[in-house]
Amino acid sequence: MQTSAFQKIYTKINNITKATCSLHADGVGYEETATVNGKLAQVVKIQGNLITLQIFSGTEGIPTNAEVIFSGHAPILSVSDELSGRFFNAHGQPIDGGPEIDGKPVEIGGPSVNPVRRKQPSELIATGIAGIDLNNTLVTGQKIPFFADPDQPYNQIMAMVALRAKADKIILGGMGLTDDDYLFFKNVFENAGATDRIVSFVNTTEDPPVERLLVPDMALTAAEYFATEKNQNVLVLLTDMTLYADALSIVSNRMDQIPSKDSMPGSLYSDLARLYEKAVQFPTGGSVTIIAVTTLSGGDITHAIPDNTGYITEGQLFLRKDSDIGKVIIDPFRSLSRLKQLVIGKKTGEDHPQVMNTAVRLFADAANAKTKSENGFDLTDYDQRTLKFAKEYSNQLLAVDINIEIEEMINTGWKLFNKYFTKSEIGIKDEIYEKYGNL
Repeated sequence: MQTSAFQKIYTKINNITKATCSLHADGVGYEETATVNGKLAQVVKIQGNLITLQIFSGTEGIPTNAEVIFSGHAPILSVSDELSGRFFNAHGQPIDGGPEIDGKPVEIGGPSVNPVRRKQPSELIATGIAGIDLNNTLVTGQKIPFFADPDQPYNQIMAMVALRAKADKIILGGMGLTDDDYLFFKNVFENAGATDRIVSFVNTTEDPPVERLLVPDMALTAAEYFATEKNQNVLVLLTDMTLYADALSIVSNRMDQIPSKDSMPGSLYSDLARLYEKAVQFPTGGSVTIIAVTTLSGGDITHAIPDNTGYITEGQLFLRKDSDIGKVIIDPFRSLSRLKQLVIGKKTGEDHPQVMNTAVRLFADAANAKTKSENGFDLTDYDQRTLKFAKEYSNQLLAVDINIEIEEMINTGWKLFNKYFTKSEIGIKDEIYEKYGNL
């Protein structure tokens, strides 16, 4: 071993696998970065002084006498206001042709915020998407996933949320994006003139899969800077957490760890919780809110990835194709925001909870009518009206391409109620109906 400018340099590797190498070294920390024969690597296992390094781009061409240089720190991101409007790779290096960031170096992957520094979330985050804002209202400091089948346009929906959300900063963490998806995000943000409030960290299908593991930490480190240093409300969009979990699986398999359910590592719950628990509302006013896509395999909600995600997060937003209108909607039956009661009727109109509940009840009646019809039973006049209502409700409020303010969403609900139902069928309290229902 030799040292140079505080860096530890070794030239004797004990063991090399397809993706890792092992060597004896002293004073090395877990998750510390290194270069092995010039290739970026990270410490993933320490047993005494036997260190295992994950080589991001694989070990091909690395000899046993390769030069291993330890950096002395975990991966870092330079944070400053210069991050705004920029695109970076998983290592925090610019990929948009712009200059390096001149900022304060911060180690990524730090601990979650101490509970005593957290405040009860109470501020609404409007997205312009009625299926979210009306039925599953989001709150600053919340963590919530989009559950979607792989063929659904979830990245387009994430881009919509990025452009419409009432947040000071949007941080995008893209994992395993195709080049088309990457260019889509880039073009959408540039064409909308919104790049000044968006920061993007991108790992594409061309990049090593294990680099995906760095992307959420990079995104959350940037988010924490703007939330704590600038007291800003920051919305972090992560897509796709299933590809992140697959990368975790790749690493654990290469290290010969025994897999748990669905070939996932036994640490999956804590690996996901470590990220999601970064969502926080600070007493000083700043906040970090996380929306993360989790794609489902064959719609399987019981798979280890969505299953663990559901235990950690505060609800879920479920995308599905509505065959009656031919559009993707936010499914009101399978979606849930566990924190919405903190803001609906308080930060929104007092009629919001009543309109939300009534619309979902009538939509459920329509689903029952549809089942009756499919089974050959005669439909009542009320059944026929619920089916017509459901179609318009899906088209005007649940479809993800609807972009309106919350007040207009509520008014649209009232108009649909009055169009198809009597006052007694609507079933909303008299004082609320008299005050808001005569549209």
